[in-house]
Amino acid sequence: MLNWLEQILPNVFQLGWGGDAGWGTSIFQTLFMTFWSSIFGGILGIAFGILLVLTKEGGIRPNKFWYNFSDKLVSIFRAVPFIILLAFVAPVTQKIVGTQIGIKAALVPLTLGVFPFYARQVQVALESVDPGKIEAAQSIGATITDIIFDVYLREARSELIRVSTVTIISLIGLTAMAGAIGAGGLGNTAISYGYNRFNNDVTLVATLLVVILIFIVQVIGDYFAKKLNHQSR
Repeated sequence: MLNWLEQILPNVFQLGWGGDAGWGTSIFQTLFMTFWSSIFGGILGIAFGILLVLTKEGGIRPNKFWYNFSDKLVSIFRAVPFIILLAFVAPVTQKIVGTQIGIKAALVPLTLGVFPFYARQVQVALESVDPGKIEAAQSIGATITDIIFDVYLREARSELIRVSTVTIISLIGLTAMAGAIGAGGLGNTAISYGYNRFNNDVTLVATLLVVILIFIVQVIGDYFAKKLNHQSR
């Protein structure tokens, strides 16, 4: 079986598992970029999503300045194509991680690229919370912190899991473009060692691995979203 696969996928086996271009290395690079960018981008996204909901007109702490600031900042970063963002934030990346290339350098543009998308998703999820529950919490003297954690985030947790799943899947796609700054990953393998060298078997396997990774994220996300939705009823 192994010999048969090696005959029909010769370039896949030639890359091997380890080394700078091995499959194990590419998978690790993709997971590394996805995980840490999800953490950093998720924190920023939730923070800005909450800020947008609290400070909007009719929110529990309306503030025109902070709402407009947050809204415009999120909109600007969403409007910038990711491949341009890679070059635009290069000086900032150099200051933060000390280099402009590699998987660590990719974390900065990936975080800045995904957080505005996630912030909008969080905003929509939190705005779907029943206003009556917020008013009830205010009537019993709940603080802003209580309302954020015990009402907004608790009531919207199932929807937040769903939008987080969508965001992570989108982020996996962005990691492919991160190869432009030497970040590696499955996307880079598919392009650099597959498409550019006419090694169709490498492109096929790299694409299948990305699809499998996305499928796993989707299944896990759907499971927890349904579980939390049932618990909140």
